[in-house]
Amino acid sequence: MSNIKKHYWLIAIASVVSVSILSYSYVHRNSFSEKNEIQVKGIGLENFESNLIVWEGNFYALDESLQGSFKRLKNNRAIVKEFLINKGIKKSAIIFGAVSTEEKTETLYNSEGNRIGERFLGYQLRQEVKIESENIDLVEDISRSITEVLNQGVEFYSRSPRYYFTNLESLKHQLISKATQDAKKRAEIMAKDAGASIGDLKNADMGVFQIVGQNSTDEYSWGGTYNTSDRYKTASVTMDLTYEIEN
Repeated sequence: MSNIKKHYWLIAIASVVSVSILSYSYVHRNSFSEKNEIQVKGIGLENFESNLIVWEGNFYALDESLQGSFKRLKNNRAIVKEFLINKGIKKSAIIFGAVSTEEKTETLYNSEGNRIGERFLGYQLRQEVKIESENIDLVEDISRSITEVLNQGVEFYSRSPRYYFTNLESLKHQLISKATQDAKKRAEIMAKDAGASIGDLKNADMGVFQIVGQNSTDEYSWGGTYNTSDRYKTASVTMDLTYEIEN
């Protein structure tokens, strides 16, 4: 064998040995630094029905004089109040807000479509009425039958009811328990399939509390979603757990 061929042959052998040593060193160090732990995410879900409804509406009055508007508004308020009481709402549950006043005008145009001024229409007064009740069926019926007030000449605008749940803290505790149990079960299954078992809990982090409407298009938010437009809702929370692994 020539000296040149012998030289290249020695370099090739050295390269193979070097690669083998580096590969073994990488695998050995990597295995040595692995953490014997498992991270899992669990979720707790609960369907529930709201137990409080809030309904609001606005009624108006318009007159050329401020005194006349107040008189009309007072008459409209009496009609609204009587309607609610006749529907079964207690007087103490009817909350009337402050009265707001606005001067209403109409823009005038000439035959060529150019603005030529304004005409004073009168003083429009607005007042809000609000009801909070645990009798959800009753208030829902009222919100749908408000046309009875309109038929009496009252200009009334009804808002969609809002639904709440007054025992959220207890609900959160139930969800956290469910999510924790779910995460632990997942960890046990994963460890068992790998021929190991879980040890002590090393860390636990709770995710965001979410409330969405059942069968709705609500989207989950990083800051939390709190649906108030649906009577029937779904609450959820996630738990991130880290367990030690025992071989």
